Amino acid sequence: MVALVLLSVVLSRLGELGLARQQVVASLRAVLQLAVVSFVIVGAVRFVWTALLFVLLMFCIATWTAAGRAGVRNAIPWVALAIAGGVVPVSALVFLSGASPWSGAAIIPIVSIVVGNAMNAHTLVTRRAFPALRDQRGQYEAALALGFERPWAIRQIIHAGTGEALMPNIDTTRTVGLVTLPGAFIGVLLGGGSPLQAGASQVLVLIGIMAANAGVAVLVERLAAAGKLLPPDLKEALCP
Repeated sequence: MVALVLLSVVLSRLGELGLARQQVVASLRAVLQLAVVSFVIVGAVRFVWTALLFVLLMFCIATWTAAGRAGVRNAIPWVALAIAGGVVPVSALVFLSGASPWSGAAIIPIVSIVVGNAMNAHTLVTRRAFPALRDQRGQYEAALALGFERPWAIRQIIHAGTGEALMPNIDTTRTVGLVTLPGAFIGVLLGGGSPLQAGASQVLVLIGIMAANAGVAVLVERLAAAGKLLPPDLKEALCP
């Protein structure tokens, strides 16, 4: 692991990416956080209510992280709504349909994976949408001058980037088993499950992530167009 961290740092410096410090910090945090979680999760999976508390904590951290990455800590409730809009429907379908048992051992891995990917979707959408709004301010003002409403004008600028932000997950889903064998698949196999059970679990997770990401993307776009989910500079410029 130390060698891999050093490799990341060396490549970052060679490429002048400016990410060496972030890579080291991220690696140290991963080790410390997983060490703590390894002990906590043993107790959390024993009961449904403790599992729900655990994933709620994950959701709060994901919301805070996504808001910071997008520069919208001024709109935390709207970030939470966008992420929840992807996570809640998917989780409800998975557990209410009986596709997964309603137990702590199932709730934590499935919901946490969906939450993590919903957080990433929020970041990908906003990091395309907000620069586009800054760069295309003239087009926005031209649309307003022509009589179009503000939500329509904002959506016209950010809509193309919204779809692009979902492509990495779609590509992962399309090529699963051919390019990658993701964690859920390997986890079930290592846990003693059959290849068929592992495949079914992985497909469930991947399609759930795809649905959750779509929900997040749609809500981010709608909330941004409504002037609710915007960084302070854009909120002041576009929604005076």
